[in-house]
Amino acid sequence: MKVLVAGATGYVGSRLVPRLVAAGHTVRCLARDPGKLRDQPWAGDVEVVRGDVLDWAGLDPALADVDVAHYLVHSLTSRGFASTDRRAAGRFAAAAAQAGARRLVYLGGLHPPETAGLSDHLASRTEVGRIFLDAPVPAVVLQAGVIIGSGSASFEMLRYLTERLPVSVTPRWVHTRTQPIAIRDVLAYLVAATELPGEPNRTFDIGGPQVLTYADMMRGYARAAGLPRRVIVPVPLLTPWLSGQWVNLVTPVPRSIAMPLIESLEHEAVCREDDLRSLLTEPADPTPYARAVELALARIREADVESHWSTATAPGAPSDPLPSDPSWSGGTVRTDQRSVRCDVPPERLWRVIEGIGGQNGWYSFPLAWAVRGWADRLAGGVGLRRGRRDPARLHLGEALDWWRVEAIERGRLLRLRAEMKVPGQAWLEMSLTPDGNGAVYRQRAVFVPRGLAGQLYWWALWPFHGLIFGGMARNIVRTASRQGEAGAFR
Repeated sequence: MKVLVAGATGYVGSRLVPRLVAAGHTVRCLARDPGKLRDQPWAGDVEVVRGDVLDWAGLDPALADVDVAHYLVHSLTSRGFASTDRRAAGRFAAAAAQAGARRLVYLGGLHPPETAGLSDHLASRTEVGRIFLDAPVPAVVLQAGVIIGSGSASFEMLRYLTERLPVSVTPRWVHTRTQPIAIRDVLAYLVAATELPGEPNRTFDIGGPQVLTYADMMRGYARAAGLPRRVIVPVPLLTPWLSGQWVNLVTPVPRSIAMPLIESLEHEAVCREDDLRSLLTEPADPTPYARAVELALARIREADVESHWSTATAPGAPSDPLPSDPSWSGGTVRTDQRSVRCDVPPERLWRVIEGIGGQNGWYSFPLAWAVRGWADRLAGGVGLRRGRRDPARLHLGEALDWWRVEAIERGRLLRLRAEMKVPGQAWLEMSLTPDGNGAVYRQRAVFVPRGLAGQLYWWALWPFHGLIFGGMARNIVRTASRQGEAGAFR
């Protein structure tokens, strides 16, 4: 079938597109700025058309010859978003009917049976679903609660609150029941909605296998992330507005997104039916909450740091971060980056990089490294006692003082993973790029903090980064230069 995805640059849409392609569909993406899709790993497998759901002129070519249209657009962060979404949905439904589309698919919000008193966010999502159900084209409207996956705004808010607050003073909505669902299950249901036989025109509730409170989810996240048990103290006087200010202060999730989400959390979001699963030929078991969190954290747990803090590689699972995700998604990653241009032949600079550690030391503030090594041994860690096996060459997987060689591309890159006692995970990467008769040395220290202790650890050492990491970069280049001078003198 030919399938249109409106909202392909968004969190769900950017993950749905490759799964529709994998299912054998011909996919077209509607985007106001097609350039935002250029770096997606699946960009070469789809057709991209420029257009806006509020612009009739762009909708006609986007919907031409389309069998099924996925509508994954909403204007949550703009003022008057309900009015905007109402007009956009109406135009999209009318254009789809005029183009001869056979089905609309929309992802809305799970809400109580009584729609009176819903938050503005939930009320708007419900209204858009109703607009599609009343349109000439049959619609499948999926209704989901909190989506668990790296990059989901709801999950990121949960992640940061749990990570950064060992003790949380919370409003009464932390005891509201909800039915969280893994992003992989949401995508599976969206693909299934594309392929359902007949002409269904109705809503389907979708959720995970457990009904939990927000407090349950915070405690479950802490267990999955290896954090101490979180203490949650509900305070009835905290209004959604005050909660929004607090979330804006504690987390990087923008207030314009946090506020509508918090207001929606006051409403129970529990599935009233499970009819969609009964219509599937081979329904998979829904993902338990703990497993969904583990999948969202999998990239860090696997120590595949490149997939987490670099956008160079394509993610392999829907729970992985994507280049198109907001800058505040994916958890906290602290970095210290340095680069030095030098008139040193690349091969000579590489010899110094590969010879680091052991008897050669770490080229900056030896006393600080020694003290940190002693402290690590007192804490039960490996310290600096392991040294290195060969003074000149390193091999993948071998120990190097308190590091482990995680990646080595001889002559270009060395990445070390820390094995000292530290409240988080740490890497040190050194690389070089030939530049004329010399080279550019690049150094990157990466730290993924675990809990509040990890945040405090990073900021406690931050004043010394210039001395430690800056000194390391300068001294590595200086050592390579001096080795050349010594060779010339001899």
